[in-house]
Amino acid sequence: MAKISVLVVEDDHVISQALADRFEAEGFSVSLAFDGPGAVAAYSESPADVVVLDLMLPGFDGLEVCRRIQAERPVPVLMLTARDDEADILTGLAVGADDYLTKPFRMREVVARVRALLRRVERAAVLAAAPGLVSEVGDLRIDGAARRVYVGGQEPHLTPTEFDILARLAREPGTVVTRERLMRDVWGWADSGGTRTVDSHVRGLRAKIGAERIRTVHSVGYSLEPIERGESA
Repeated sequence: MAKISVLVVEDDHVISQALADRFEAEGFSVSLAFDGPGAVAAYSESPADVVVLDLMLPGFDGLEVCRRIQAERPVPVLMLTARDDEADILTGLAVGADDYLTKPFRMREVVARVRALLRRVERAAVLAAAPGLVSEVGDLRIDGAARRVYVGGQEPHLTPTEFDILARLAREPGTVVTRERLMRDVWGWADSGGTRTVDSHVRGLRAKIGAERIRTVHSVGYSLEPIERGESA
């Protein structure tokens, strides 16, 4: 069986080698890049199954890398950042990153996040092969097989993670789903430290489908509210 391939893009050679050693010990095939142009070239030459991508890179930054590789072929991306700046994180998620970790991080957490991303890809492939997975919440229509969403007849562009969060909330409209439950059901792992990732993705999702459609219950979680066209929060 072919090994799962991971492209590690990190300009710090010590961190890069440590990540490579850990992934290889976990059974992955690893390739390395140390700057923006090198990352895009490496991905074009040999598309990886998953990308671990540092935000700050020479040449051009990780945001531009993410835009370019996602334009070639959708791939799960774990973004690494030394800056805990919400604007940077939201921009990274908007251009196609699926998850993020702030430095310093534990190597085992990076591997756990990557495995969770890969499980999500597998689940999405299973859902895409299943017919008839369409749900409606107010004027919101979610086509699980095609992974498309319509809001009052309009189709916003959602990232894969935003779609998965919305589909999970749509399973229980009007019911508060805890952030920890979203971590388990969408990312496939449970760690209360990752709930900020949920919050960041939900902010992006609310901006695209309408903030009034997702109710925030502070310190608990979120619920998807049935809103008909013309209604306002």
